[in-house]
Formats: sequence, structure tokens, C-alpha cells
Amino acid sequence: MFVQLFSIFWRYWSLIVPTTFITYFVSNKYRYGLAKYPGPWLAAYTDWWRFFDACGRQSEKTFQEIHRKYGDIVRIGPNVLSFADPQALKQIYGLNKGFVKSDFYPVQQASVEGRRLPSLFSTVDEGYHARYRRCVNGAFSMSSLVPYEPLVESTLAVFLKQTEKLFQNTGKTCNLTRWVQFFAFDVIGELTWSKRVGFLERNEDVDGIIDFVSSFLDYAGPIGQMPILDLLLKKNVIRMQLQRWGLWKTTFPATQFALDRQAERENEMNIIKQKGIGALKDVSQAESQENRGIDLLSKFTQAQFEHPEIMTNDMVLTTSLSMVIAGSETTAISLSAVLYYLLQNPRTYSKLLAEIDQAVLDGIIENREDCIVSWTASQKLPYLDAVIQEAFRLHPAAGLILERIVPAQGIEIMGERIPGGTIVGCNAWVLHRRREVFGEDVETFRPERWLEAAPKQLREMKATMFQFGAGARTCIGKNISLLEIYKLVPSLLRRFQLELVEPEREWTTLNAWFVRQLDFNVKFLQRQK
Repeated sequence: MFVQLFSIFWRYWSLIVPTTFITYFVSNKYRYGLAKYPGPWLAAYTDWWRFFDACGRQSEKTFQEIHRKYGDIVRIGPNVLSFADPQALKQIYGLNKGFVKSDFYPVQQASVEGRRLPSLFSTVDEGYHARYRRCVNGAFSMSSLVPYEPLVESTLAVFLKQTEKLFQNTGKTCNLTRWVQFFAFDVIGELTWSKRVGFLERNEDVDGIIDFVSSFLDYAGPIGQMPILDLLLKKNVIRMQLQRWGLWKTTFPATQFALDRQAERENEMNIIKQKGIGALKDVSQAESQENRGIDLLSKFTQAQFEHPEIMTNDMVLTTSLSMVIAGSETTAISLSAVLYYLLQNPRTYSKLLAEIDQAVLDGIIENREDCIVSWTASQKLPYLDAVIQEAFRLHPAAGLILERIVPAQGIEIMGERIPGGTIVGCNAWVLHRRREVFGEDVETFRPERWLEAAPKQLREMKATMFQFGAGARTCIGKNISLLEIYKLVPSLLRRFQLELVEPEREWTTLNAWFVRQLDFNVKFLQRQK
């Protein structure tokens, strides 16, 4: 029988092979029940369309273009729909809606010794996520910002000092995107392990960690569009088994850094794990740790003490590692956006400086020699808040849709009955440019819109903002990122005068899941007060 089948195939392969492919692609168009939704023609037949679009590194522009052309619901894959209407946010990302994350996210899981390390961000198991988040939620709450501020301030002081030494005093050009990335990484080191990585002091990418994170995201963006490719490439069964046997020793640089930091504090963490964080006061060898305050590693380990049935060693490592990868990249992108739009809009820059200077005169901002602005003072600067919100609006960090899977029974979104199993999502770059929400001038950087809006419109604007995600899976590190941004921006502007090297030239962006900025070069001058 087998011989006969093989003989038939061999004789008619030139007909069988193309017929099989055509049948497969045509069935993709119709079998998911999405044929009525418009979109790029190739996207209806294969996910290769969105894979190659992501490889082009300009997907945020693609999403804006296709929604302008096809409307609020666009088919971007055989089983994928992108929604542009802000009403879809609550329906897709709201609490208890039954949606789960797609296989896009596990592509971003690190691995150690052949074991995947699912993080709060990358896990698709909602029950696991809920248990995990309950363990560490307290470490990221708004009330936790007070003890974290001295750690951020310590790194900010080094950042300002090094900026003066390396750029103001020498007149050298600064790649500001790279420089604030160094800051963001060192802050995460300070917050997580009470130890800066050393980017600022050395003015270099320590151990290639930043380049690794960039290449990691370069991979995750396109591969996440067709996750099966990850199982053939970086997480194939042979490679993972060789790692378990110790025959393929590949540990991410960021993972190795996290492992090294935990190893340095192993004795201290064992005490917390067994007796709780309060036990450190009774141990002489840990007394030196007490003065630096409670960092995130200590809090994650305390969570392990309190929830040993949930919080494992791997989860402590993964949570720390997530801070390095997600916590630094997105904050650096947002800081770059704020500073770029200020420098591109001199009137706005001058107006913000005037608010900061007046706050110093009024005693709202302490007139410190190092020019550092406190978190409390920054919250009393309405124009600063408007500038930051407007930068978030025009340049959110994430440049792809945040994918979710419709529950099996199907659900209604924007009046449309969407079949169960469909991948759906929204793109922040599209939502943040809704004219009926933000006004006709959505492409213009105009912070005043946040101050002029009537209360009802302002609520709608804030509800449409999607830079940190939405719902139960909102970025857990949001408050820490805000702490960094609201402290660095006014502190930097108080201390230096910034000038674009090529003011007539727009920067280049690269969408590798997060939309990084290139060609943002500035000069730092001593500010004339």
C-alpha cells in the first residue's frame, strides 16, 4: 500500500504539492470565520504577511496606515484581528473577560539549563499569573515609591555628574537615547540588587547586556508573529535537552548578570527565605545590607518566604530578570521621547523651564546644588505632567498589538460577534491618534491638550492611553518607570541646556516590538540661570 501511494505521489508530485499548498492557504482565508473583515489581501491567507511586516521594523506605521484604509477592524492574519476603536480596550483587556495571552508572549521567555522561565509578562497561564502577581504586587505599588526614591536618586546623581564630566565639560556629542538607556539599566540594578551595573561610570555597554536585549527584542518581534518558528529555532527540543544535559551552555548575558548578583547575596537571601526579612537585623553579617534599604531582590525573596508554595527560586530569578529586560528598555524609550519632543518644540521647552524655575522660587522644588527634583515636587508641576503624557501619546514604547485570544464561546467586540480562538488586540500607536478623542491635531506635539480638556474629555483621553497596557496584565513596573521619568526630566533640564546637533533632521525609529529611537544626538551646555 505504502509503495503504491509513494508511486502515485512520485508520478503526480508536480500537481499534488501545489494543490496542497493552495488548499491550505485558501482554507486559511475561510475556516476561521473572519473572511468578511478587510485587510491586506495576503494577510487573509498566511501569517507570513505580518512576519515580514515585523521584519521591516516599521509596524507601528503599517498599523496606522491599514486602519486608515480599512477601518476600525482589520484582519492582519488568517486568525488575527486588530481593533482601532478605544471601546475595544475594555472588551478585550477588561477584568474577567476570559481572554488569555497568545503564543506571542512565550517567545520572550528566557531559559536556564533547558528550563523555560515564564515571567509575569510572558506567561499565558492566567491562574499562574494571578498567583504570581499576588506574591509580588506589593513591591510595585504606588506606596512603595517612597523607599525606592533614594535608590533612583543615587543613580540620578551619578547620571548628572557623568553628563557634566563626559559631555558638558568636553563639548562632545551625546547619543542621548543610549545615555538614558545606561541610566535606566543602572537604576534597575540599584533598585533590584542595590548595585548599579556600571553603565554610567564606564560609559559603555557592560558585558554587552544592552546589545543582547536589543537583539533579543529584534528576534521576539517578528518570531512572535509565527511562534512555531521559536520552537524550531531557539527553543527546539534538541537544544533544550542539550542544555539540560549541560552540553549546550548558553545563558543570556542579562540572565548571567542576575545569577551573579543573586550569588553575591546568597547568604542574605537564604536568611530571608527561611526566616523572613526581619531576621536580617539579628545577623551581624547582614548589618551592612540594612543601611541601603529594602531592594526588590529582598522583596521577591520575602515573597518566597511568605508564599513558598508559589514563589520558587526560578520565579525570583525571572522577576529580577524581567526588571532588566522590560524595565529598562521601555523607560529609556519614554525618556528619549520626552526629551526629543521638547527639543523639537522650543516654545514647549521654554514653557516647561519657566514652570520649573517658578517652582524653585515658590519653594515647591528644593533649590539643591545638584538640581535633583523630588518625586513629590514633580507631581506639583502640571505642565511637566502634560509634556510627559503627550510624549507617551505620540511615542508609546510598544509598537505591535498586545495579543489576546477570544474565549472558546466567542464574544462581542464593537458590536461584532468574534469567534472563539481568534487572536485580537489593539495597537497603542493607533489608539493614541484617535481624532475624536485627542482632537484633529493628533500628529502634533501639543501638551496643552491635557490642560485644556474638559473633565469628561480628559477622562476619555486617559482611558484611551495604552502605553502601559490595560486590565489585569497592565505593566507591573509602571510606577517605577514613572518615578524615573518624573525625576530625571526636570532634574536634567534644571542642570543643563540641551541642544540638538541636527535640529532639522528627524530621528529614525526601529520597531523591534518596542519602538527604539536612533540618531538622537545632543550637546549639553551649562545652563544660564
